[in-house]
Amino acid sequence: MKFDALIFDFDGVLLESEHAGNKQIAEYLSGAGHPTTPEESMANFMGLAGGDFLAAIERWIGRAVPDDFHVARKAEDERAMREGLDPVFGAIGFVRNLPPDLPRAIASSSSTRWIERHLEHLDIRDAFGDKIFSGREHVERGKPAPDLYLHAAAALGVDIARVAIIEDSPVGATGAVASGAHVIGFCGGSHCAPDHADRLRAIGVQDIAHSFDEIAALIA
Repeated sequence: MKFDALIFDFDGVLLESEHAGNKQIAEYLSGAGHPTTPEESMANFMGLAGGDFLAAIERWIGRAVPDDFHVARKAEDERAMREGLDPVFGAIGFVRNLPPDLPRAIASSSSTRWIERHLEHLDIRDAFGDKIFSGREHVERGKPAPDLYLHAAAALGVDIARVAIIEDSPVGATGAVASGAHVIGFCGGSHCAPDHADRLRAIGVQDIAHSFDEIAALIA
């Protein structure tokens, strides 16, 4: 292996949640009088969380977020956690085929409750142990700051320079590059537009992968 550890983003890398989530956001905003396509939602909001996410929506619609937005989002999240979502193609086999002693972690903007519930649905909860980290819970500054990746590398006991981070969103990739790790920009999710690789390269991502087979070749 070229690297001493792997850090995975979650949504859009292991879980096909980016398209589903941004489709719901676009439908809500359109219904509230702000026509938005899923593609526009992904371009503007993907990878953001908390205050940054809400601020981006308010910039897009030009006013405060409607009062019932949080209710609608919570209902969609609860439905997804109850019913489950599909894995990104190739993700399960890739994780299962990693060397058992290779340190790995998840560093996501989502809550640990969301991550753990979906890992259970995907039947790979055991592959990450207690190395599941949320930008909402484990650091003061979430993505695009590098803090979450640095926190995860420290928990793994590995120098960040010897870590490969697998990221799909420009927001996440910005922080990953700033952390000093080797960053693999993943373009294998159903939400990735034709220009997605170019957006990630412009941020400074070192490698691009369109599938988990390509990731496997890059880290071997």
